[in-house]
Amino acid sequence: MKTAFKPLVLTTSLLLGATRLLAQDSNVHLPVPVIEQRMARDTFRILNIRGSRAVTDRTQRVTITFSDSSVILVKWAIFAPNGEVFNNSPRYEIAAYDFQKMFLDEPDYVVPPTLSRSFDLDWYHQSVDASVRATFSNTRSVLVTMQYWLSAVTADSVFNLKRFERDTAYARHLADLNVVTYLIKHNDANAGNVLVSSNPVNPRMFAVDNGLAFGIEESDRGTEWRQLRVPRVSLQTVEKLRKITREDLDRTLAVVVEYELREGQYVPAEKTANISRGQGVRRREGRLQLGLTRTEIDGVENRIKSLLRQVDGGKLKTF
Repeated sequence: MKTAFKPLVLTTSLLLGATRLLAQDSNVHLPVPVIEQRMARDTFRILNIRGSRAVTDRTQRVTITFSDSSVILVKWAIFAPNGEVFNNSPRYEIAAYDFQKMFLDEPDYVVPPTLSRSFDLDWYHQSVDASVRATFSNTRSVLVTMQYWLSAVTADSVFNLKRFERDTAYARHLADLNVVTYLIKHNDANAGNVLVSSNPVNPRMFAVDNGLAFGIEESDRGTEWRQLRVPRVSLQTVEKLRKITREDLDRTLAVVVEYELREGQYVPAEKTANISRGQGVRRREGRLQLGLTRTEIDGVENRIKSLLRQVDGGKLKTF
């Protein structure tokens, strides 16, 4: 049974029309809902696979094409056996993407579209890697994290306080980036994980590797982005953060992905109640859930409160 891909839902004309109307900028060439649809559900064929930065990288840059001949690039990362290991936590990657949506508008997203997809083991052997095993025992599914590959970005001069003081657009994007990295407790400041657009008119910022975040473990991979580094933050962003309740955080972050086991395959399923608040990867009675633990959500809530206290006390200015 091969159920890895599903038929196209959006027609070519609708996609092209949406692209003309809603395409964001030089970094993200399609509207986010279209990107999510394509990566999560649409039938595609792989044209090319190569290491993200080097041949031996754990993640790959994969070129995929669709039935209308359109092409997108994605960062492709196979799940670790049983769902996660250090520096390969898909639930953190997806939670970071979903969390930012609570207080940032689409043109300002810091984390590019990021989601998981389940593939049939036979298809994976034929199309990607014949040596790969199923992600979980007693299944025939290979789970992968997919993230939209950005265009026209660089790792050079991402953090520049002199530019922050003179360039309003840069300051706004840098502040939003730093708010996100602080709230998710970003623990991997390796070069290339935080990027800035090369377009000086719209210098968007991006955090493209969030697999070391949210958790309570310490990291030796560079932790400067888990601190508030900017002297000012956006008042609009602050006011949106004020409106976020604990119930909102639980609803968004406790379950970020859910699958149902059908005939040995994990297929996407509607999110249900949290199976275990103390675990991030949960399997029970044919269901698979990924999400943040209660302790990890506590951390997000506490950091939001801390940021707001700093603003209200005058320690952190707004613009």
